[in-house]
Parts: sequence; structure tokens; C-alpha cells
Amino acid sequence: MFGFQTITPVQIFQQLTDVADNPLPFALVVVTLAVAAALYLIGKVVLGRSYDTAATKASIALTPKRLSGPRAFAACIPFILILVLALLPHISIILISITTTGQWYRSILPTSFTTSHYFAALTDDLALPSVAHSALYASLATATALFVGLGVAIIAVRSKLVDRGFIDALSMLPLAVPGLVLAFGYLAVSVSLQQKYGRNLPLWLNVQEMPVVFLIIAYAARRLPYIVRAAAAGLEQTPIDLEQAAANLGATRTTVLRKITIPLILANLIAGSLLAFAFAMLEVSDSIILAQKAAYFPITRAILELFQRLGDGIYIASALGVWAMLLLSLTLLAANSLLGKKMGAVFRV
Repeated sequence: MFGFQTITPVQIFQQLTDVADNPLPFALVVVTLAVAAALYLIGKVVLGRSYDTAATKASIALTPKRLSGPRAFAACIPFILILVLALLPHISIILISITTTGQWYRSILPTSFTTSHYFAALTDDLALPSVAHSALYASLATATALFVGLGVAIIAVRSKLVDRGFIDALSMLPLAVPGLVLAFGYLAVSVSLQQKYGRNLPLWLNVQEMPVVFLIIAYAARRLPYIVRAAAAGLEQTPIDLEQAAANLGATRTTVLRKITIPLILANLIAGSLLAFAFAMLEVSDSIILAQKAAYFPITRAILELFQRLGDGIYIASALGVWAMLLLSLTLLAANSLLGKKMGAVFRV
């Protein structure tokens, strides 16, 4: 979108059409994966170590002092600058979305405003179906991630398996592996199957013709860590005595899970699912690479196509982006209200 061509993601994306014959995209993906995995391992070794805590209460040499007046404002300046810089892209998108087509030129702010682009974003032949597609993909991906993530959390927290730590770390790996690598891997698998089976390949395994299954799997894999961490946090804060008592009274594991475990950590599961759903709705890398036909475009791919359309494309794309930002904000607020002040538990590794 910014016109920079000599960076890895753009190079991989542009050479997708030659994936069957050109080995360069494969090499770039391997290099990206190796760097990401190495950084993840370094982080686990350096920052993932456990530290012993003292039993006695620590003494504090200095007590906090509340600033006021000019000193308080001076202390806030660095944070205000960072916040402004972080919000500049959002502000610019909002301004573009309310600008009359062609009326923002050689001026700091738009000279004419309209809200018609927001209605167009919900009625456009490309934008409107993409919202329904993303909702469907994200819903199925969240359900898949919830089923798998709950199982991983139970193994990591409740079981006594020797390799439960490895299983937990493996479920967190999608946070370290770029979505570009994951999406390209699925694309390469589909292309390989097409070369081997040709016309006998089922349509749902042909990502270029029908990417729905691959998109759902990719979305679920990318957002699995949110479900795992949310469920694990709930299990760690829930006494195991209730589950053991139910088991001692003759309840099966399925009954214990359905009537004891899940109700106790339901708020955590809902919060993690909301986060997974919202971020799956706005997934970028998987959507751009795997969704190659307009009939299956999710929101982010539709935004890219609209941005490149002449005329009102950039304005409708911006309006659709604002709708997406509102969705993400409402989802985060809902998840935060369910977890209260424990929102950070969802991201605890």
C-alpha cells in the first residue's frame, strides 16, 4: 500500500503467482520463520526464567510522590507524544472516511465532510459480502480454537504429563510465527496437492478456487493462544478440589468438564473467544494471501482491493476500516468487562 517493494512480505506476496516454479518465495518464508523462531526462543530463555520470591515483605526505600501542576504535565509529555503518534493513523483514517470525494487536497484538514461513505461501506458490492464472509470465517475459527484451546489448557494446567510444558509452548508458537509464514505454508500445501492430484483434488482443498477451509484453519491457528491463555488463567485461579470431589462421587470426566470446569471458567472462555473472534475478523496476512477470489474476500482483503480502486475506493475502504476499529474496540471492552482487572491474564505466557 505504501509502494515499498524491497521488503520480505511484499516480495513473497508479489511472487505468489510463480510459487510452483520459483523457489525464492520458499526461501524468504524459511528465512522469516527462522528469524521469528530464533527470537521467540531467545525471549523464552532470557525472559521466561522463573525467579524465587522472598517470604518476607520487601522494604521500599522510596515512597511514591504524586506530582501536580507543571511538574505533572511535564511528566505526562512523553506519554502524550507516544499516544499521539500511535493514534495518527487512526485519526487519518477517520478523517478520510468523512471527507467528500476529492475534497481533501493541499490542506491540513478536509474542506468538505460527509457520512455517505459509511453507508456505502455497508452496501458496496465488494464491502458488504466481505463483512458476512469474515463473520462466518471468524465464528467457525473461534469455535475450532475454543475446542482445541480448552483441551490444551487442561493438559497444561491439570494434567501431570511430562511434556505438558512443551504442548503449552507449542500452542503459543503462532504468536511468534508471522501470519505470512503460516498462510504461505497453507498455500504451498494446496499447490502441492493440485500438482499431485490435478482435477481429482476436492474443491475445498484448492485454495485458489475455494479458500474457506484454509482461511478457517489459519484463523483458528493464529488466535489459538488467546483461548489457551484465557482458559489456563481460569483453571489456575480455580481450585481443583471441586473437580476431584465430583470425580470421587462417580462423575465421569465429561460430566466434570461440562458441569464443573466449564461453568467455573466460563467468563475466561468468553473473553478469550471474543478476542479471538475480533482479531480473526481483522486478520491481514492470511486473508490477503489465501483469499484470491473476490467471491470469498474477507474484510481486510476487501479493504485492500477498495484502496486500489479509483474514485471513491479509498474513502469506502477507510469507512470500512473505521467500522472494523469500532468492532475491535467494542469487543475489547466486552472482554475487559468479563475479566474485570484480570485482562492481562489472557496474554500471560
